[in-house]
Amino acid sequence: MAPPPVGALRDLLHQHHHDLPDTDPERILALVSSGRTAGADTDELTRLAIAAAAGLTAEEPGYARLAARLLAGRIADETTGQGIDSFSDSVAAAYAEGLLDPGFAGFVATHAATLDALVDHAGDDAFEYFGLRTLHDRYLLRHPRSRAVLERPQHFWLRVATGLSDTVEQAGELYRLMSRLAYLPSSPTLFNAGARHQQLSSCFLVDSPRDELDSIYDRYTQVARLSKFAGGIGISWSRVRSRGSLIRGTNGRSNGIVPWLRTLDASVAAVNQGGRRKGAACVYLDTWHADIEEFLELKDNTGDEARRTHNLNLANWVPDEFMRRVEADADWSLFDPKEVPELVDLWGAEFDAAYRAAEAAGRAVRTLPARTLYGRMMRTLAQTGNGWMTFKDAANRTCNQVGAGGGVVHHSNLCTEILEVTSDDETAVCTLGSVNLAAHLVDGGVDFAQLATTVRLAVGALDRAIDRNWFPTEQAATAHRRWRPLGLGVMGLADVFAALRLPFDSPEALALSTRIAEEVALAAYDASADLAAERGAHPAYPLTRAAGGLDAASRAEDAARADRSARESASPATPSASPTTAGPTASPSATPTRKATPQPKPTPTRTAKPKPSWVIPMKGAEITSCYGQRWGTLHAGIDFAMPAGTPVRAAFGGTVEKAGDVGDGYGISVVVNHGNGYLTHYAHLSTAKVGVGEKVGAGETLGLEGSTGDSTGPHLHFEVHQGQMWNQIDPAPFLRARGIDVGC
Repeated sequence: MAPPPVGALRDLLHQHHHDLPDTDPERILALVSSGRTAGADTDELTRLAIAAAAGLTAEEPGYARLAARLLAGRIADETTGQGIDSFSDSVAAAYAEGLLDPGFAGFVATHAATLDALVDHAGDDAFEYFGLRTLHDRYLLRHPRSRAVLERPQHFWLRVATGLSDTVEQAGELYRLMSRLAYLPSSPTLFNAGARHQQLSSCFLVDSPRDELDSIYDRYTQVARLSKFAGGIGISWSRVRSRGSLIRGTNGRSNGIVPWLRTLDASVAAVNQGGRRKGAACVYLDTWHADIEEFLELKDNTGDEARRTHNLNLANWVPDEFMRRVEADADWSLFDPKEVPELVDLWGAEFDAAYRAAEAAGRAVRTLPARTLYGRMMRTLAQTGNGWMTFKDAANRTCNQVGAGGGVVHHSNLCTEILEVTSDDETAVCTLGSVNLAAHLVDGGVDFAQLATTVRLAVGALDRAIDRNWFPTEQAATAHRRWRPLGLGVMGLADVFAALRLPFDSPEALALSTRIAEEVALAAYDASADLAAERGAHPAYPLTRAAGGLDAASRAEDAARADRSARESASPATPSASPTTAGPTASPSATPTRKATPQPKPTPTRTAKPKPSWVIPMKGAEITSCYGQRWGTLHAGIDFAMPAGTPVRAAFGGTVEKAGDVGDGYGISVVVNHGNGYLTHYAHLSTAKVGVGEKVGAGETLGLEGSTGDSTGPHLHFEVHQGQMWNQIDPAPFLRARGIDVGC
């Protein structure tokens, strides 16, 4: 007769095998018998059986389900052995060990009976082995000393759902979604929901350190703190001077960015997301940076190991100007950011003008064929899988935050799925979740009604996560509460195509994918609009492109498309080409919505005949007055007709030099000289006062129709009104930085 543990294991295997006809319990038993020790107990035999079943998954996928069932049973035995029989028991045990937030534990204790009744351990059968093994190894709460798990998979799901909910009803809805794997929050949320430090966000975009020692070491500290609590890091290094640059304080020469990135590499390896998984960081570098070639070698498997960073990921932050020169087989110039600091914060036509002006002024460190550098990028990408191509101008044209003074997108994150503005004071953050499309298949199709319900519940949970979030750095807290960004993705599209027998490249697959994306987007916007109606818009909403409305967004999108078409039809750019335009042409993303928001609702229709967007060229620019009243006017020296409603983009913004009331209610103005008069449109400031150092810009629409008939051409005049006093912005520094002689 077989020893009792083997007999029990045989019964267990046959119990789990009942609906898996292609698995063979006796084969598992044979493998267990060949690997067991003489005194093996039930726990050892179960571990051997799990390993044996998992090893047969490549032969028969059903073994993955069998191994998962065995592992789920082992987890249940482990928790029961510690006296944990319910969800509230699990929370009490974890709280007693100092793992959970007191408020969360108190909520569970108050509603223990109701929450315990929500748990359905049959949900464990949704797992296959790899998923459940990952959950067991990385996500389930463990006793600090014994390392025994303190929760079963369904307790884990309910902990996360409760941690993201205000009521038991919300927790129940979210738990049922997660239990059937229809929606999953990101890993930091799964790690930390309900914990003492509820760091629930996935991605952090840290702006490049300033070109100074204190700032660089401050960035190391920020990255370490973010990584400690499971954040993935995207960071730019484009502001730091290049190798060979003069250090005036010591009269020495800089070693460039590589030694700094070596230190960052070691920090990422050391601070490994709380010991649960490897640290993850991606460094972005502008393509014009003089250290770009050394940057591309950081992941090479050959060469000097002292100049390699094997833990960091690398990405190129590529302007359109570079790609135009690659296409034209023209030269590309590399610069030391200490000499051209303005390039980091410019994009689009404004970047093109400043970059070409710097070339013309002879400020480049060196020049090389654009295709040579592009080839080096492609080689790095092919050999290391790193050095991702991310496009700076497209990012800024489409990011909703790059609106009315919102800021500039300087880079993306590790996975390049988020685009947000960053600055020295703001670390962009995104709280993420993913909808499992495969869990929404019914009767040979996608259940779009259920999909919309899932999306709405997910948006609500993500929004609540922002309020519960604990931020490792003040810069992250400032940005996240100001912008309140959340990201909702999908997974399982390939599973949907396979289940519906649709070839991936078929028109039917394309149509289904398009509809899924539309339904998800519209349901998310709908839920967001409801939240705004209930709680008010997020603080930075007036700065977004969405705040301009659908009609404005459509016109700007048309203008950007026309601008790109004009560039493509023009002759290829060369290093000696003159500057083309004075400001970026924005292309806001239209935001479809089904419900009214607290803001006035625009008419969501395009104009029948889109109007052109005029961008005032910089060529021949001069300042007519630099002192006295500081009018700061710009004469561009061209003639053209401008219809009413034409958007005019400003060549520059500026910083207020005196504080005061906006007494006449006008704020920033854009004036276009027309014959003997002016066509004027005033942009209203959002506040009644203007503070010293407040940054302002311009980009408005003409209220009258006419042509620029005088000899000076368009006359742009930027000012901030303060009662009867005008506090003008001097554009001279802006133009000098671009190599244009302002004459004073």
